[in-house]
Amino acid sequence: MYMTFRWFGPTDPIPLAHIRQIPGVEGVVSALYDVPVGDPWPRGRLAQLQNDIADAGLKLAVVESIPVHEDIKLGRPTRDRLIANYCESVRTMGELGVRVLCYNFMPVFDWMRTDLALPLPDGSTALAYDDAALARMDIARGTGDLPGWAATYDATELRGLLEAYRKVHAERLWDHLAYFLERVVPAAEQAGVRMAIHPDDPPWPIFGLPRIICRGRDLERLLQLVDRPANGVTFCTGSLGALPENDLPAMVRRLGPRIHFAHCRNVRITGERQFHETPHPSALGDVNLAAVLRALRDTPPCCEHCATRASPARCAPTTGG
Repeated sequence: MYMTFRWFGPTDPIPLAHIRQIPGVEGVVSALYDVPVGDPWPRGRLAQLQNDIADAGLKLAVVESIPVHEDIKLGRPTRDRLIANYCESVRTMGELGVRVLCYNFMPVFDWMRTDLALPLPDGSTALAYDDAALARMDIARGTGDLPGWAATYDATELRGLLEAYRKVHAERLWDHLAYFLERVVPAAEQAGVRMAIHPDDPPWPIFGLPRIICRGRDLERLLQLVDRPANGVTFCTGSLGALPENDLPAMVRRLGPRIHFAHCRNVRITGERQFHETPHPSALGDVNLAAVLRALRDTPPCCEHCATRASPARCAPTTGG
């Protein structure tokens, strides 16, 4: 168990030399952010990223993430080719010794916030989400106006996706996730890579789209889709902690060694489907982070390699979200 830090590549304003100075941080979480979604990752590009990180005295411990193409989530005929490309990228990770892949299965939109700089009483700012504020946002022009989003989809593309998802209810999305995992998990297992799904953030439907990885029972169902050690979870306390019914320490104990990676963040719930990020100490948010960390510490490793820290599969807290 060790700590990692998210790094967005050479254009990140935080250089690797600064990350190396953070006490306890040994690894980096990163990705090839400019590879088109659905294309296989070039081995040379990932190797170069890995070498750049190693030159700074750190280790590429986790890939976050290889995005899942919308055609896979929608169950379109093109999904088999795209899943084959995904498996190729996972095998490339394994060949280079990168052992954990954090990914998500959220339709169209990844993590979502309505304010990227909410002022807090101490003068700092934080990411915040308000469901009422989201409902007032106009996405008729595409995703470019959403906080934190590049113009990923123009208005026409977005309308087409939203229309396609009208036929994909939650149970159908579960079917498409199972189809994906049934093909990717065996490839990951053979490559020595552990899949770690990230919970939906926020953990409820947005813009009328289904979200299915929100609660403890969802994560347990996910593990049963393909009941293999390589099929596991990113335990994000920020995402899961935004839903008051989630008992996070109990969830850690139930999920046990299938937690391959953890995002340890704190949030303050300020209303119905309304929250903002806070500093880590338990007293500053609604997540009892100390209890979560104790539960993670007490969770047995999934194999002897994790126990000896030969791989980062029981990867510990990261500042990433």
